[in-house]
Amino acid sequence: MISNNIGLYGGKIVLDLLRDIIYFPAWWYGRGLKQVAIGLKNFLVNKERSLALFVWIKNIFRPMYAQYDWAGILISFFVRLFQIIVRGIFMLFWLALALLILGLWLVLPILAIYEIIFQLAL
Repeated sequence: MISNNIGLYGGKIVLDLLRDIIYFPAWWYGRGLKQVAIGLKNFLVNKERSLALFVWIKNIFRPMYAQYDWAGILISFFVRLFQIIVRGIFMLFWLALALLILGLWLVLPILAIYEIIFQLAL
């Protein structure tokens, strides 16, 4: 009775393991890649909201504190321009980080297979 169960369940486990190994690349570069891309897009949207970069860009020519004299307009423009540049650099950093994570997601299985083959060759 015990050996019969081991053979039955052992075969099912091996078939399930083989199915998962064969299905893994399709999931990794299909649904998994889609989930990572959506997560990174949401990450970048949240970072843009926290930096409020588009709000600063939209209001670049609007004077701060409703001071419509020349000094208020010039000071407001250059302060906002500086803020846009600094916040844009931060946004570029987060974009580069997201692209790096996406690139790692694409390369990681290939790198793992290469390392397994390299280790087996030794």
